[in-house]
Amino acid sequence: MNQEREEAEGSSGNDTQGSPDTSIIELASTVDKLQTDLKERTSERDALNDRLLRLHAEFENYKKRVTRERSEFVRFANEGLILELLPVVDNLEHAVATARLGGEVQGVAEGINIILRLFLTTLEKVGVKPIEALGHEFDPNFHQAVAQIESTDDRDNIAVEEVRKGYLLEGRLLRPAMVKVSKAKVSGSEFKIQGSENDQSETRNPESGICEP
Repeated sequence: MNQEREEAEGSSGNDTQGSPDTSIIELASTVDKLQTDLKERTSERDALNDRLLRLHAEFENYKKRVTRERSEFVRFANEGLILELLPVVDNLEHAVATARLGGEVQGVAEGINIILRLFLTTLEKVGVKPIEALGHEFDPNFHQAVAQIESTDDRDNIAVEEVRKGYLLEGRLLRPAMVKVSKAKVSGSEFKIQGSENDQSETRNPESGICEP
């Protein structure tokens, strides 16, 4: 009797441990957990995609803004220089008007000289300075020789006449100075010596027809 009861209790315990209801509950719990994880990952993905799209849009706007600012900078880069040159234009217009009204030549010349000084001052403000060439030794780095002139003081290779001024921009060559360069005279004694030597070498004996030293 006791043995039958124990077998019945054992059989009942095995049925409880291997119940299909328990497996279904565990499986459903796992599925719920996976679905929850999937929703979280999906939300994170969507958030990252939105952030990426915003960053891309901001970068495109940044590129457009930089391109626009660069274009404006190139267009208006010389604005300061132009403002400095406008007074020169004003004075030139005034000088032209004075000349047309029959102003004195001396007065017009003085006005033009003032304008020239004003213009040079404006150039100096932006780093442009003239090259001092006249009276200096010829330098191919800053001078361009256009002719040679026989020297009156035996100085050789000196810029004795300035055909066109040269300029430096912040110490760097902007335009070379076009100059005429001195060439030292060959002394008369040197010509005489050379001539006498040639005469001696060309002397011939009229009787023999042979050149004699």
